[in-house]
Amino acid sequence: MVKQEHEVAVLEMPLSPVPHSSAPMTSTVINIRSETSVPDHVVWSLFNTLFLNCCCLGFVAFAYSVKSRDRKMVGDVTGAQSYASTAKCLNICALVFSILLIIGFIILSATGTVMSLQAFSQTLKDHGGY
Repeated sequence: MVKQEHEVAVLEMPLSPVPHSSAPMTSTVINIRSETSVPDHVVWSLFNTLFLNCCCLGFVAFAYSVKSRDRKMVGDVTGAQSYASTAKCLNICALVFSILLIIGFIILSATGTVMSLQAFSQTLKDHGGY
């Protein structure tokens, strides 16, 4: 965790109307905790769970995304990053497998259609069609 310290000078107005009085100068240190943004990939995991749930990878990625969000809410940044990276890897695997499955189905459907049209035309030729 990165902590930043900023020094802020607080000037006090002198009590006397004398312009060159020695008013006490005080300084205040403010600690600002910068939050590192840890993406938890919940939306991507939910999309993969609902639409591209190949081998239940989308559901497992969703579980890791929820764990990452829980770790982030508790303040455990390293745990949140670990769960988030696992969820990201599972989401990528689910997306790639699903895209390959869809492409394979399209190829299988296209070749099946071509083969059935060839078989139909062969049947018509054999039985005296056109």
